[in-house]
Amino acid sequence: MAIDPDPTTEATTPARPEGEAEPARERIVVGVDDSEQAAAALRWALAEGVLRQATVEAVHAWSPPMSALPFGATLLIPVDEGEIDSAARASVDEVVDAALAEMDERPPEVLRTILPGGAAMTLIEVAETADLLVVGSHGRTGLSRLVLGSVAMACVQHAPCPVVVVRTPSED
Repeated sequence: MAIDPDPTTEATTPARPEGEAEPARERIVVGVDDSEQAAAALRWALAEGVLRQATVEAVHAWSPPMSALPFGATLLIPVDEGEIDSAARASVDEVVDAALAEMDERPPEVLRTILPGGAAMTLIEVAETADLLVVGSHGRTGLSRLVLGSVAMACVQHAPCPVVVVRTPSED
């Protein structure tokens, strides 16, 4: 292989044959809710989206309210799921719009996905075709994580793509 001694030579990208589609954009999925940890994860995902020229998909999962009964039983409380979904969409819009307003550079394309279900499972399912999954973490360890559970830990263990956990200091 010969090396071109002329340092002014530029590498060029071969032209795509006519009719061939542009390569698909990368997709970054980020879990959002109304916590500071999720806001930090969203800001990180948006900045990474700019660097990668990727689409960022902000995902929020909601579950119908339940009431705990003795002996571990639960009771679903009848509610208007349309109202819950609308409230969740308004909350996600507020969080995403605030993060976009903080950006100095041109933001990436942002999709907003609101689905019923558990947070970890929903994020893992939506990330099935993603290039990256970003989640926030409270930074809990030990017994508090065992008692409270951890969406971030479930995503790290089960996501079909690389996961970035954006950690903020615990206030405990």
